[in-house]
Parts: sequence; C-alpha cells; structure tokens
Amino acid sequence: MKLRISNTCLLFIAINALGLRAAYAQQATLSWKLHNVGKVRQVTTNVGALNAVNDGMFSYPGLINCEYPVGSFEEHLVSGGIWIGGVVGGDTLVSVTEGEGSSREFFPSSAPWDSMWAVSRGDTVQIPYWSNYVGVSDQDLVCRYTDYGPTSLRVANHIPLYLDVIQTSYAWGSPPLDEFLVFNYYIMPARINLDNMYLTCWINGNVGNSTIGDYALDDESFFRRDRMIAMSIDLPGGADGDAYGPLGDKVFPPTAHRTSDSLRLTYQWYNGRQQGLPGRDNERYQQMTSGIIMQDQQSTGDGTKAQVSFGPYRLQVGDTLHLVRVLVLGRGVQGVYKNADDVDILIRKNFRVPSPPPPPPLRVETLNHQVRLLWEPRPGDINPENYYDPNRADSISRPFEGYRVYKSTRSATGPWTLLAEFDDSTNTFGQNTGLAYEYTDFGLLNNLDYFYAVTAFSKPDTVTGFPSQESSRNAVAKLAVPGPKPPQTVGAVAVVPNPYRGDIPYYSYNPPWEKPAGQRERWMEQDRRIQFINLPELCSINIYTLAGGLVTTIHHNDPIKGYEDWNLTSSVGQAISSGLYLFTAQDLRTSQVQVGKFVIIK
Repeated sequence: MKLRISNTCLLFIAINALGLRAAYAQQATLSWKLHNVGKVRQVTTNVGALNAVNDGMFSYPGLINCEYPVGSFEEHLVSGGIWIGGVVGGDTLVSVTEGEGSSREFFPSSAPWDSMWAVSRGDTVQIPYWSNYVGVSDQDLVCRYTDYGPTSLRVANHIPLYLDVIQTSYAWGSPPLDEFLVFNYYIMPARINLDNMYLTCWINGNVGNSTIGDYALDDESFFRRDRMIAMSIDLPGGADGDAYGPLGDKVFPPTAHRTSDSLRLTYQWYNGRQQGLPGRDNERYQQMTSGIIMQDQQSTGDGTKAQVSFGPYRLQVGDTLHLVRVLVLGRGVQGVYKNADDVDILIRKNFRVPSPPPPPPLRVETLNHQVRLLWEPRPGDINPENYYDPNRADSISRPFEGYRVYKSTRSATGPWTLLAEFDDSTNTFGQNTGLAYEYTDFGLLNNLDYFYAVTAFSKPDTVTGFPSQESSRNAVAKLAVPGPKPPQTVGAVAVVPNPYRGDIPYYSYNPPWEKPAGQRERWMEQDRRIQFINLPELCSINIYTLAGGLVTTIHHNDPIKGYEDWNLTSSVGQAISSGLYLFTAQDLRTSQVQVGKFVIIK
C-alpha cells in the first residue's frame, strides 16, 4: 500500500530559548485522544509522542500513562516514540518524535481536520489523507505528522529528512485482545531518497503505582531477540511494592525495502542518573546502527529508558515503509509473553478475527433511590442483534447472544460489578434466561454518583475456539445520580452530613462521599464536601459565620437535581475552620427564605 500526504502548512509553535517547554498559537491543531476500551489506558498524540505529561503542549488530566489494569493507578510508560535515521548527501540525519536529549521534531498541520481521528470497527471515514478509511479494531486512532514544516524547522539543530508519517493505533475491548495496543507507522519520503535508513522504537518505561514517590527507581529492562520484545519490569518490593505486570514493547521490523538479507539489530538501555541519551544526529545514528545488544539491565536506580533499532532500508520518494510496534501488558512476564503470542496470531491473520456486537443504545432515568436503565433500540438506533461478523469460521450469520448490565460505585472505568445477564434462550449457549431491555437498580443512596454500562456479547466461535466477544464497558459507561425531583419551594432544605466531622474518612465510603477530582487517587483538602439538599429549581444559598460574616454564596439553577455541593472554602478560597455556621436558602421565584444551621468539626 502506498499512501500520499499533501504538503500543507504546519502548526506554528514557538520553542523557548531553553528548549524546555513548547508554546503554540491558538489555531494550532494539537490533539490527543485516549485508548480506553480495553484493560490498557494510553494517551496518544498527533505529534507521534506516547506521552501524558503536561509539558505546555498537551495537558491530559490525571497524567496517567499506559495504566494497566484500568483504575489501578499502575503506570508503565512515561513516554515513547520513534526515531528515523538515514544518510542524505553523506550526512547522517535523525528525526525524532519523542526522546530525551531532543525536542520533538514532528508536527501535524494547522488544518482543523488534522487532529486525532477516532474510528470504530467496520466504520468508513473520509480522512483527507486517507480516503475510505475502514476501522480495524474496536477503537482506531488515526493521525499524521511531518518533520519538515515551519514548526519543525524552528527546532534548534534540526535538519529534516522530509518525511511524512501516518500513524494508526488499534485497541480492543474484549479478551484475548484487550491487553495490548497496536501502533502502525506508515513512513513516506516526500522530497529526497533515503539510503541506509534505520528505525528506532524508544520507550521510557516506569513501572509501578504512580501515587507512590520514587516508584520507578527499582525498574529494569531487558530484550528478547527471539520474541523481538523489549521489557520494562518492576522488581519485587521497593517503595511501590509489587507491580501487577511489566510492559513489553514488541516490534515487527518491515521486510520491504531492506538493503540487506540480514537485519542489523541494536538494543540499548540507559540509566538517566548515570548517562543521557545522545542529543546530536550523528551520535544518535551511530548508536542506532551499532549492532550491539546490551545485556539485561541491573537496576541502578532510575527507570528503564530503552530503544530497539533495526535496518538498513532504502526508501525512495513514492515508497511507503510500514512499521508495526505493540505495547503489550499482562499479569507478570509470562502474561506478557502469552499476550505477545496472541499478537503474533493477530498479525498473521491480518487482524481478521471475530468481533463483538456494537453496544446497545443505553438510556438512563434517575428516580428517588433508584436508577432505571433502558436499551431497546429505537428507530434510527444501531441494533446489536442484527450485526454481522465476516471473520468467524462457524458461518453464523448473526452471532449476537445477549446483554450484560454492570455497575460501578467508583468511576466510569470501574471496577465493575455484574448486575444481570440476559441471553438468547433459543440455543445451547449461556444460561438461556431470555432477552430483556430494561433493568432497575433499587436501594441506592440519593445524590451520589453511580456508573452503569450495558454491553452486548456474541456467541463463541466453536470452529476456531475464539471466545465470545463483548462490547467495551468503559466506552459506553454513563453517570447516574439518583434523587427526587426538586421541591416546589424552600422549607425542607438540609445539610448533609450534619455535623461534618474531619476525622471521618468519607472517601472510603462505598460509593465514596468525598473523592479526588480528575484522576487523582489520594484525597486532598479541596475534596471536602457537604451537600445542601431539597433545593427548588432556582434558588441561592448564603453561608454565614455565627457572627454574621458572609462566607460564600452558592447559586442553584437546575430543573432536575435538587442539591448543591460545597467544599468548605470561602469565596476567597480559604478553608473554613471548625464551628457553627448559619445558612439562608432563598427561592428566587417566590422570594421565600428558609434559615438553617450546621456544624463543622475538623
């Protein structure tokens, strides 16, 4: 396959004199998206960087990168990217998407459509540089970038190779494919032919619980040539305890455009406290082509920066070089190896494996102490019961089998509890409970967050033994907050809890009364919470000290929910102290006022 990219204007990003932080114009088409349908949560960007850190260019909330399992706060990758090196007129040049010792040198254009594209399996999308793109996985992400636009040319000491790169990445939401991410790089020379071209897959793997300081100081890296996989692994014990599993970076070197029958392979690991990555092109290229495979790293106290390089290739203008790398996770080293074997099978089958049905169209109704879920397709909705899967060996035309209902009291990424399963009763699969399209969850606490997902699952493929496939829970999860409708006016407004006690770990409740904002795991002072309940649709709440000083005002305007939260800080951002406080709740439609009091004990 040959893909061509038109030469458009690129982002205008000014790199400051120190080269530590990127600043960019408002019209810049910088974009990131999150792979989150399976058991791996990974940020991808349209500059080719696998990087979640808020570096002035991207700001991903929570700063979790390559989290596995989802919700564990176990991080595996600080950053990663590719290097491309070649010989041009006798010079050895290297262009870098991400890597210590170098600024980023690839950027997308400023066109509004040159962001990250998300495509579901089987969907056809018209991407300007890829007509009729058809989704391969449950969650495809597509972007492009080059090393020779105006922004790239502003990078200090950067000499471009004039490369266009289209990047696609694949994620699946159901076993056995939900513990790895596949990245495809389509590399195309735009202006000059490249001789002695080498490719590098670079990672900075830090494995451990990201909420614990110095969690990456007991990591090691090693390479297994027979599997073409570089591993970043957390050693037992240490400040972060034992990690669930390591990170494997599995590489499939291109076979086309080689200039030698034998692959020249290099593996290099670094300890950041003792040595740095090369920063000049000639030094990078010399390392990429050295042919040295280092022995397994012995932990020396600073993570596992490692790279796998291979070549040589010769690429002419009009050619396309297709590189595949896979981030493989799993339970322990053997779990990673098992998943890597599944990757090999997937690649050999050209990604033609059974797929899950599409998720049902979930609708949520909140009531007093209950949540009602409905998912029967309406006219115009996609009906998962009608889906067709051409990649099955059993020739079942409609492999849909049933629905599953899940709840989480923590987040939209779980952990999940299975509430119910409804499956087709006309065959020998499953429990034969019969299909249903409605479920009501009773006995809930009002005004607290609950998360629900309804998935569709398929029959197993009995010919190949491929297991039943289920649509992703994380991709379709919906928030539901049960509670009564707002009353007609004030009169029953109350404060919960009253008294509020600072010695009670409200964040440990299930569901949590207080919880960290965003992706933080640990509770902080600003997460304190009391709640004013039984509020009419339009009202205001004034909070006073016992001496009559106004602490803050809360405005409420909501026809559905009858409550407002307060984090115990004043209008100027100061945390309040222990004591007795007064409040007035005024109905702004009737001017009726209710007076009340509550106690804070810290």
